[in-house]
Amino acid sequence: MPRVSLSPHPSTPCACAGALSVQIDRPSDDLLVLCYRIAGELDALDLPAQQRSAPADGLWRATCFEAFVRPVGERGYLEFNFSPSSEWAIYRFDDYRSGMRALSPQQPPKIICRRRERELDADVDVHLGSLGLPAGADLELSLSAVLQDRTGALSYWALAHPAERPDFHHADSFLLKLARPASAD
Repeated sequence: MPRVSLSPHPSTPCACAGALSVQIDRPSDDLLVLCYRIAGELDALDLPAQQRSAPADGLWRATCFEAFVRPVGERGYLEFNFSPSSEWAIYRFDDYRSGMRALSPQQPPKIICRRRERELDADVDVHLGSLGLPAGADLELSLSAVLQDRTGALSYWALAHPAERPDFHHADSFLLKLARPASAD
């Protein structure tokens, strides 16, 4: 799948990131690969220190990459939070912001970050098999990120901003369709 661009919510501009994009791949029913890229003045961005890869709550309060995934036609969805620190969180929702519960997958997400002078890449592998998604389902995705600059200001980035305030959970944010991989037939 080609790389898609995220944009900041109009109410939360960001001077330190000139661009934020995500490349998506689903090489198998079980594996979702997301490659986030921030380009800009990275020294002005507040990046969390590297940690041991482990689940952590509240990652969205600082620089964090996010993905929302649901089977096509379903109301329930999964929320993924991936910190550049390598910490992560996965939540299941029964419907819009309701029925939230944390998940602990058998295979936790793998997050690898690489920084160059004006670019930060975060490659994330997510194993979907133990997260309760129907096997072989076509998926809808909403991709987003929270960027925090060194002054503490937060900027909310997404494929679309259908609400007056930033709301990554909004049903109209699930814009990407990801079909079951052909090799899964």
